[in-house]
Amino acid sequence: MNNQELQSLVESISLEFFKCPFLHKAYFNSRLKSTGGRYFLKNHNIDINPKMLEEFNEQILIGVIKHELCHYHLHLSGQKHTHRDLVFRNLLQQVGGLRYAPRISNEKMKYQYVCQQCERKFWRQRKMNPDRYRCGACHGKIKLI
Repeated sequence: MNNQELQSLVESISLEFFKCPFLHKAYFNSRLKSTGGRYFLKNHNIDINPKMLEEFNEQILIGVIKHELCHYHLHLSGQKHTHRDLVFRNLLQQVGGLRYAPRISNEKMKYQYVCQQCERKFWRQRKMNPDRYRCGACHGKIKLI
C-alpha cells in the first residue's frame, strides 16, 4: 500500500464511520517508532506508522486510522479530543477504533533481564550491570537471560 491508497482508505473510512469528509493529507511515516499513528493539530494531517500494516493485518491499520480520525473530527468540531476525554473515548468505541496500538517488535532491544523474585521481564537496548539495579515492582534481584 502506498500513500495514495492510504489517503483513499482514510477518506472512505471517514465518510463511512464519521459521515464527514477527510479534507487533509494522510501518509505513511517510517520515522514513527513506538506509536501507530499521529494527528497534527496545526495542519490536520495524519501520519501512520507503516509497520502497522507490515507486522499486523489491515484490520489493525483500520483501527489506528479510526483512532486518528477521532482526534481529527473532534478537534475540527471544537470538542475535546485528547485520550483522557470521555467524548473521545465514547466516539472511539462507537466507530470501533483501537484505544492502543499493538506493540511493535523492536530489533534494537537486545538484552532481556528477568527479576528473580517476581519473574517480571525487562528489555534493554544497552547492556547494564544487574548488580546495580533492582526490580521496579518488587525490588528483587535482576539477572540477564
